[in-house]
Amino acid sequence: MSDLRRREFITDFIRHPERSADGIEKLGKLKTLPGFVQAVVNPYITNRQMKSHFGQVVPIEECEKIFDSLGSIVRIACYCRHSTLGREHRYCYCLSMAPNGGMMADLIRQVDVSYLTGPDTSGLEILTKREALASLKQHEKEGLCHTVWTFVTPFIGAICNCDRTDCLAMRATVGYGFPIMFRSEFIAEIIPGRCTGCRRCMQVCQFGAIGFSAGEKKSRIDPARCYGCGICRSSCESAAIVLQKRAGHPVAGKLW
Repeated sequence: MSDLRRREFITDFIRHPERSADGIEKLGKLKTLPGFVQAVVNPYITNRQMKSHFGQVVPIEECEKIFDSLGSIVRIACYCRHSTLGREHRYCYCLSMAPNGGMMADLIRQVDVSYLTGPDTSGLEILTKREALASLKQHEKEGLCHTVWTFVTPFIGAICNCDRTDCLAMRATVGYGFPIMFRSEFIAEIIPGRCTGCRRCMQVCQFGAIGFSAGEKKSRIDPARCYGCGICRSSCESAAIVLQKRAGHPVAGKLW
């Protein structure tokens, strides 16, 4: 955060949420262009994002490791939900190595944007690691996928909790096919002997990676679509879903 370029980027980013919303709408229009045009534009957009504001899906175990290395965690209103829904939803967790909210909290206080601080009674919420982890577990029950984000790569600024409907980044990546987030280091697998075929995992998968075999009466995970978020595990009452390392997987090992 001592890098002035990063500080300016973050300040400009949170002052103008409408820019991101407009950008996502433009991506939707690009999908109507001929395939050869998309083949040129798609990598350009992804490469540009990778240098500035890029994300990666992370299961809750990785979130806990990230929290262990921090000095403070500040919860704020979600940038994307403000753009898409027009109201406050506290799903974003700003990260800092410094105590008492760190420089990220200082930057947010300097920006006169009311949605970032919410009602006067709440302000910037500085959470303990235990409180933040408990909140993330609650978000999993809502079917939200944890993601970690850079603010001028490789500086990590926040963990967010995303869904395909309200999150601009997921809409761009999954809906429009313009990747601005990596898949996680893991991939989900179903243990057939434990699966009861309840299909709860299908209901929470944000990536459309889970199908159902009518013949076997069991769910199946498509490794080519799985992002390894692990949210499906939270819905499985029979503990039939586990995460395996993505590296070395015959199908998903090179899909990021």
